[in-house]
Amino acid sequence: MSRKRGKKRIARPRTEDFAPLDPQEEARLTAEAEAYAASDADYESYAEAEENEETLAPPPSLEDALYALEAWEDPQKAAEMAAYHKAERRYLGGSVPAIDDMVALWRGQLDVPGRVELARGLWDSDIHEARIAAAKLLTQARLKPDEAAWDLIASWVPQFDAWAIADHVAKAGGRRLMAEPARLDQVAEWVRSDHMWTRRAAFVFTLPWTKQRNPKPEDEAVRDEVLGWAAQLAEDRDWFIQKAIAWWLRDLSKKDPERVRAWLAEHGERLKPFARKEAGRFL
Repeated sequence: MSRKRGKKRIARPRTEDFAPLDPQEEARLTAEAEAYAASDADYESYAEAEENEETLAPPPSLEDALYALEAWEDPQKAAEMAAYHKAERRYLGGSVPAIDDMVALWRGQLDVPGRVELARGLWDSDIHEARIAAAKLLTQARLKPDEAAWDLIASWVPQFDAWAIADHVAKAGGRRLMAEPARLDQVAEWVRSDHMWTRRAAFVFTLPWTKQRNPKPEDEAVRDEVLGWAAQLAEDRDWFIQKAIAWWLRDLSKKDPERVRAWLAEHGERLKPFARKEAGRFL
């Protein structure tokens, strides 16, 4: 049934609205207003003091963090994730936004050494969501000192066995590489690894160099170095390696198309057809 549309009625003031209040009622309302104003002032003072605190609560222990993650457990989603990722470990079925919220809280409660130690414990639990949380704890552009964080991240690489965890760790590792490019000497060794996920990490960790709008000469040198790694592995038949090379070339082509065209002209025929097509998608 359609509903008629018309002008809305506007409430007009009535004479009785302006009648004086009963003295007792007026005194009661005045007292309530004064009490409310006082409580509001007390709250503002309390809130200001709270914001000046360094943390909102005591730093979480590993047990606290795991308990928080387990609170989001969803058996049905956990089973679906286990079937999808095909890596033998415990899955909780928790969502990435939920992990983000928890990690943001933990980062505010921990100094850098504390974050590194919590990340170490979360990773060692071998729970899917805990490993993602471990990576997110260390995913910051500014992290000082960061030597322990980098060492921990690099120690995880040989343990990679599925793309989701590997890619979350790569986001943390990429920031540490940008903070200290000398670490690329260590990454260069990964290209020769017998472990496929380690070879793949060399490309996913260095993706930040594909996104710079105005690269410095040293950044362009890094691009050439990684393209050299791609040339070394162009005939690696593993699907994930082909995909990683194509991903790196595709992203670089948005900012540096001529470099990618030159690489494809020299090495493109050595890639699998799907990777070659993906690499040149934006050219």
